Formats: sequence, C-alpha cells, structure tokens
Amino acid sequence: MVTDIEAIFTRHVKTVYRLCYSYLGQAQEAEDATQSVFMKLVDAPREFKDVEHEKAWLIRVATNYCKDVLKSARVKRAAEMPPDVPDTTAPPEQSDLLQAVLALPEVYKDCVYLHYYEGYKTDEIAEMTSTPPSTVRNRLRDARALLKAALEGDDDAC
Repeated sequence: MVTDIEAIFTRHVKTVYRLCYSYLGQAQEAEDATQSVFMKLVDAPREFKDVEHEKAWLIRVATNYCKDVLKSARVKRAAEMPPDVPDTTAPPEQSDLLQAVLALPEVYKDCVYLHYYEGYKTDEIAEMTSTPPSTVRNRLRDARALLKAALEGDDDAC
C-alpha cells in the first residue's frame, strides 16, 4: 500500500502549521517548517496504522523540527539585531492570549497546544510525548498559572 501523501497533507496541514506557529511565532517561519515536515514524509514515505498515528507522527516531527530551528545559529543571529531596527516580519496584532502562549517556556508549549488546540487528553499527550501522565497534568497546571499571571499582569498595566 502506497502512502497517499496528498490525503495526509490535506488532513493534517492546519494542525502542523498551528503547532509550528506556536513554536516559531511568525507565519513565514511556520510555513517553511510545515513544508519541511511534509517533505520528510515525501522523502521517506511510511505506513501508518491509522489517522491518529499519522497525526501523532507529524506532531512529533513538527515539534522536533521547530526545536531544531530555534536552536539554529540563524535564529540566534536574528535575535542579536539592534533594537532600533524595525521587525517587518512580525505578524499583525496578536491577541494577548496568543502572545502569552507563545511566550511560555518550551516545556509547556507541547502540552498546551495538544490539549487546548487539538483536544487530546493528558494520557494521550503523555503517550505522544513519552512523558508520564502526571508530568503532563503538572505542566498544564503550571502553564495555566503562567498564562493567568501574564494576562493579569497585562490588565494591571492598563
């Protein structure tokens, strides 16, 4: 049975893009990452047990790819831009919640994304991320506390 890459792409492109955007914070970077994730499937087709297995594999590949991008020298050099140079790649006005989610430490982003954006339960997230379920629950709790503090801090500043 040949992998139908076009069907897999159609089913999961939005999920992969949203995950990449949650890590990288820029539309262009997320688009590039999404393309790279699906190119890995084109370059090395594989068989999946079912649609959930496809999705889990793509989520893991996208997460690893984005983490690698964030560690890359190109991103580190871009972060060293002088403060007086305008960032023309920044997306238009983002919601406070989205900005707070993007600002979360990396360890919380997977759990928050998979739970709140994709609707996975903590046991499912634990299996996907090879993390104990109690750790996933603790990370979600900690992430909610960080988001609440960040959003309340914004309200105080007004």
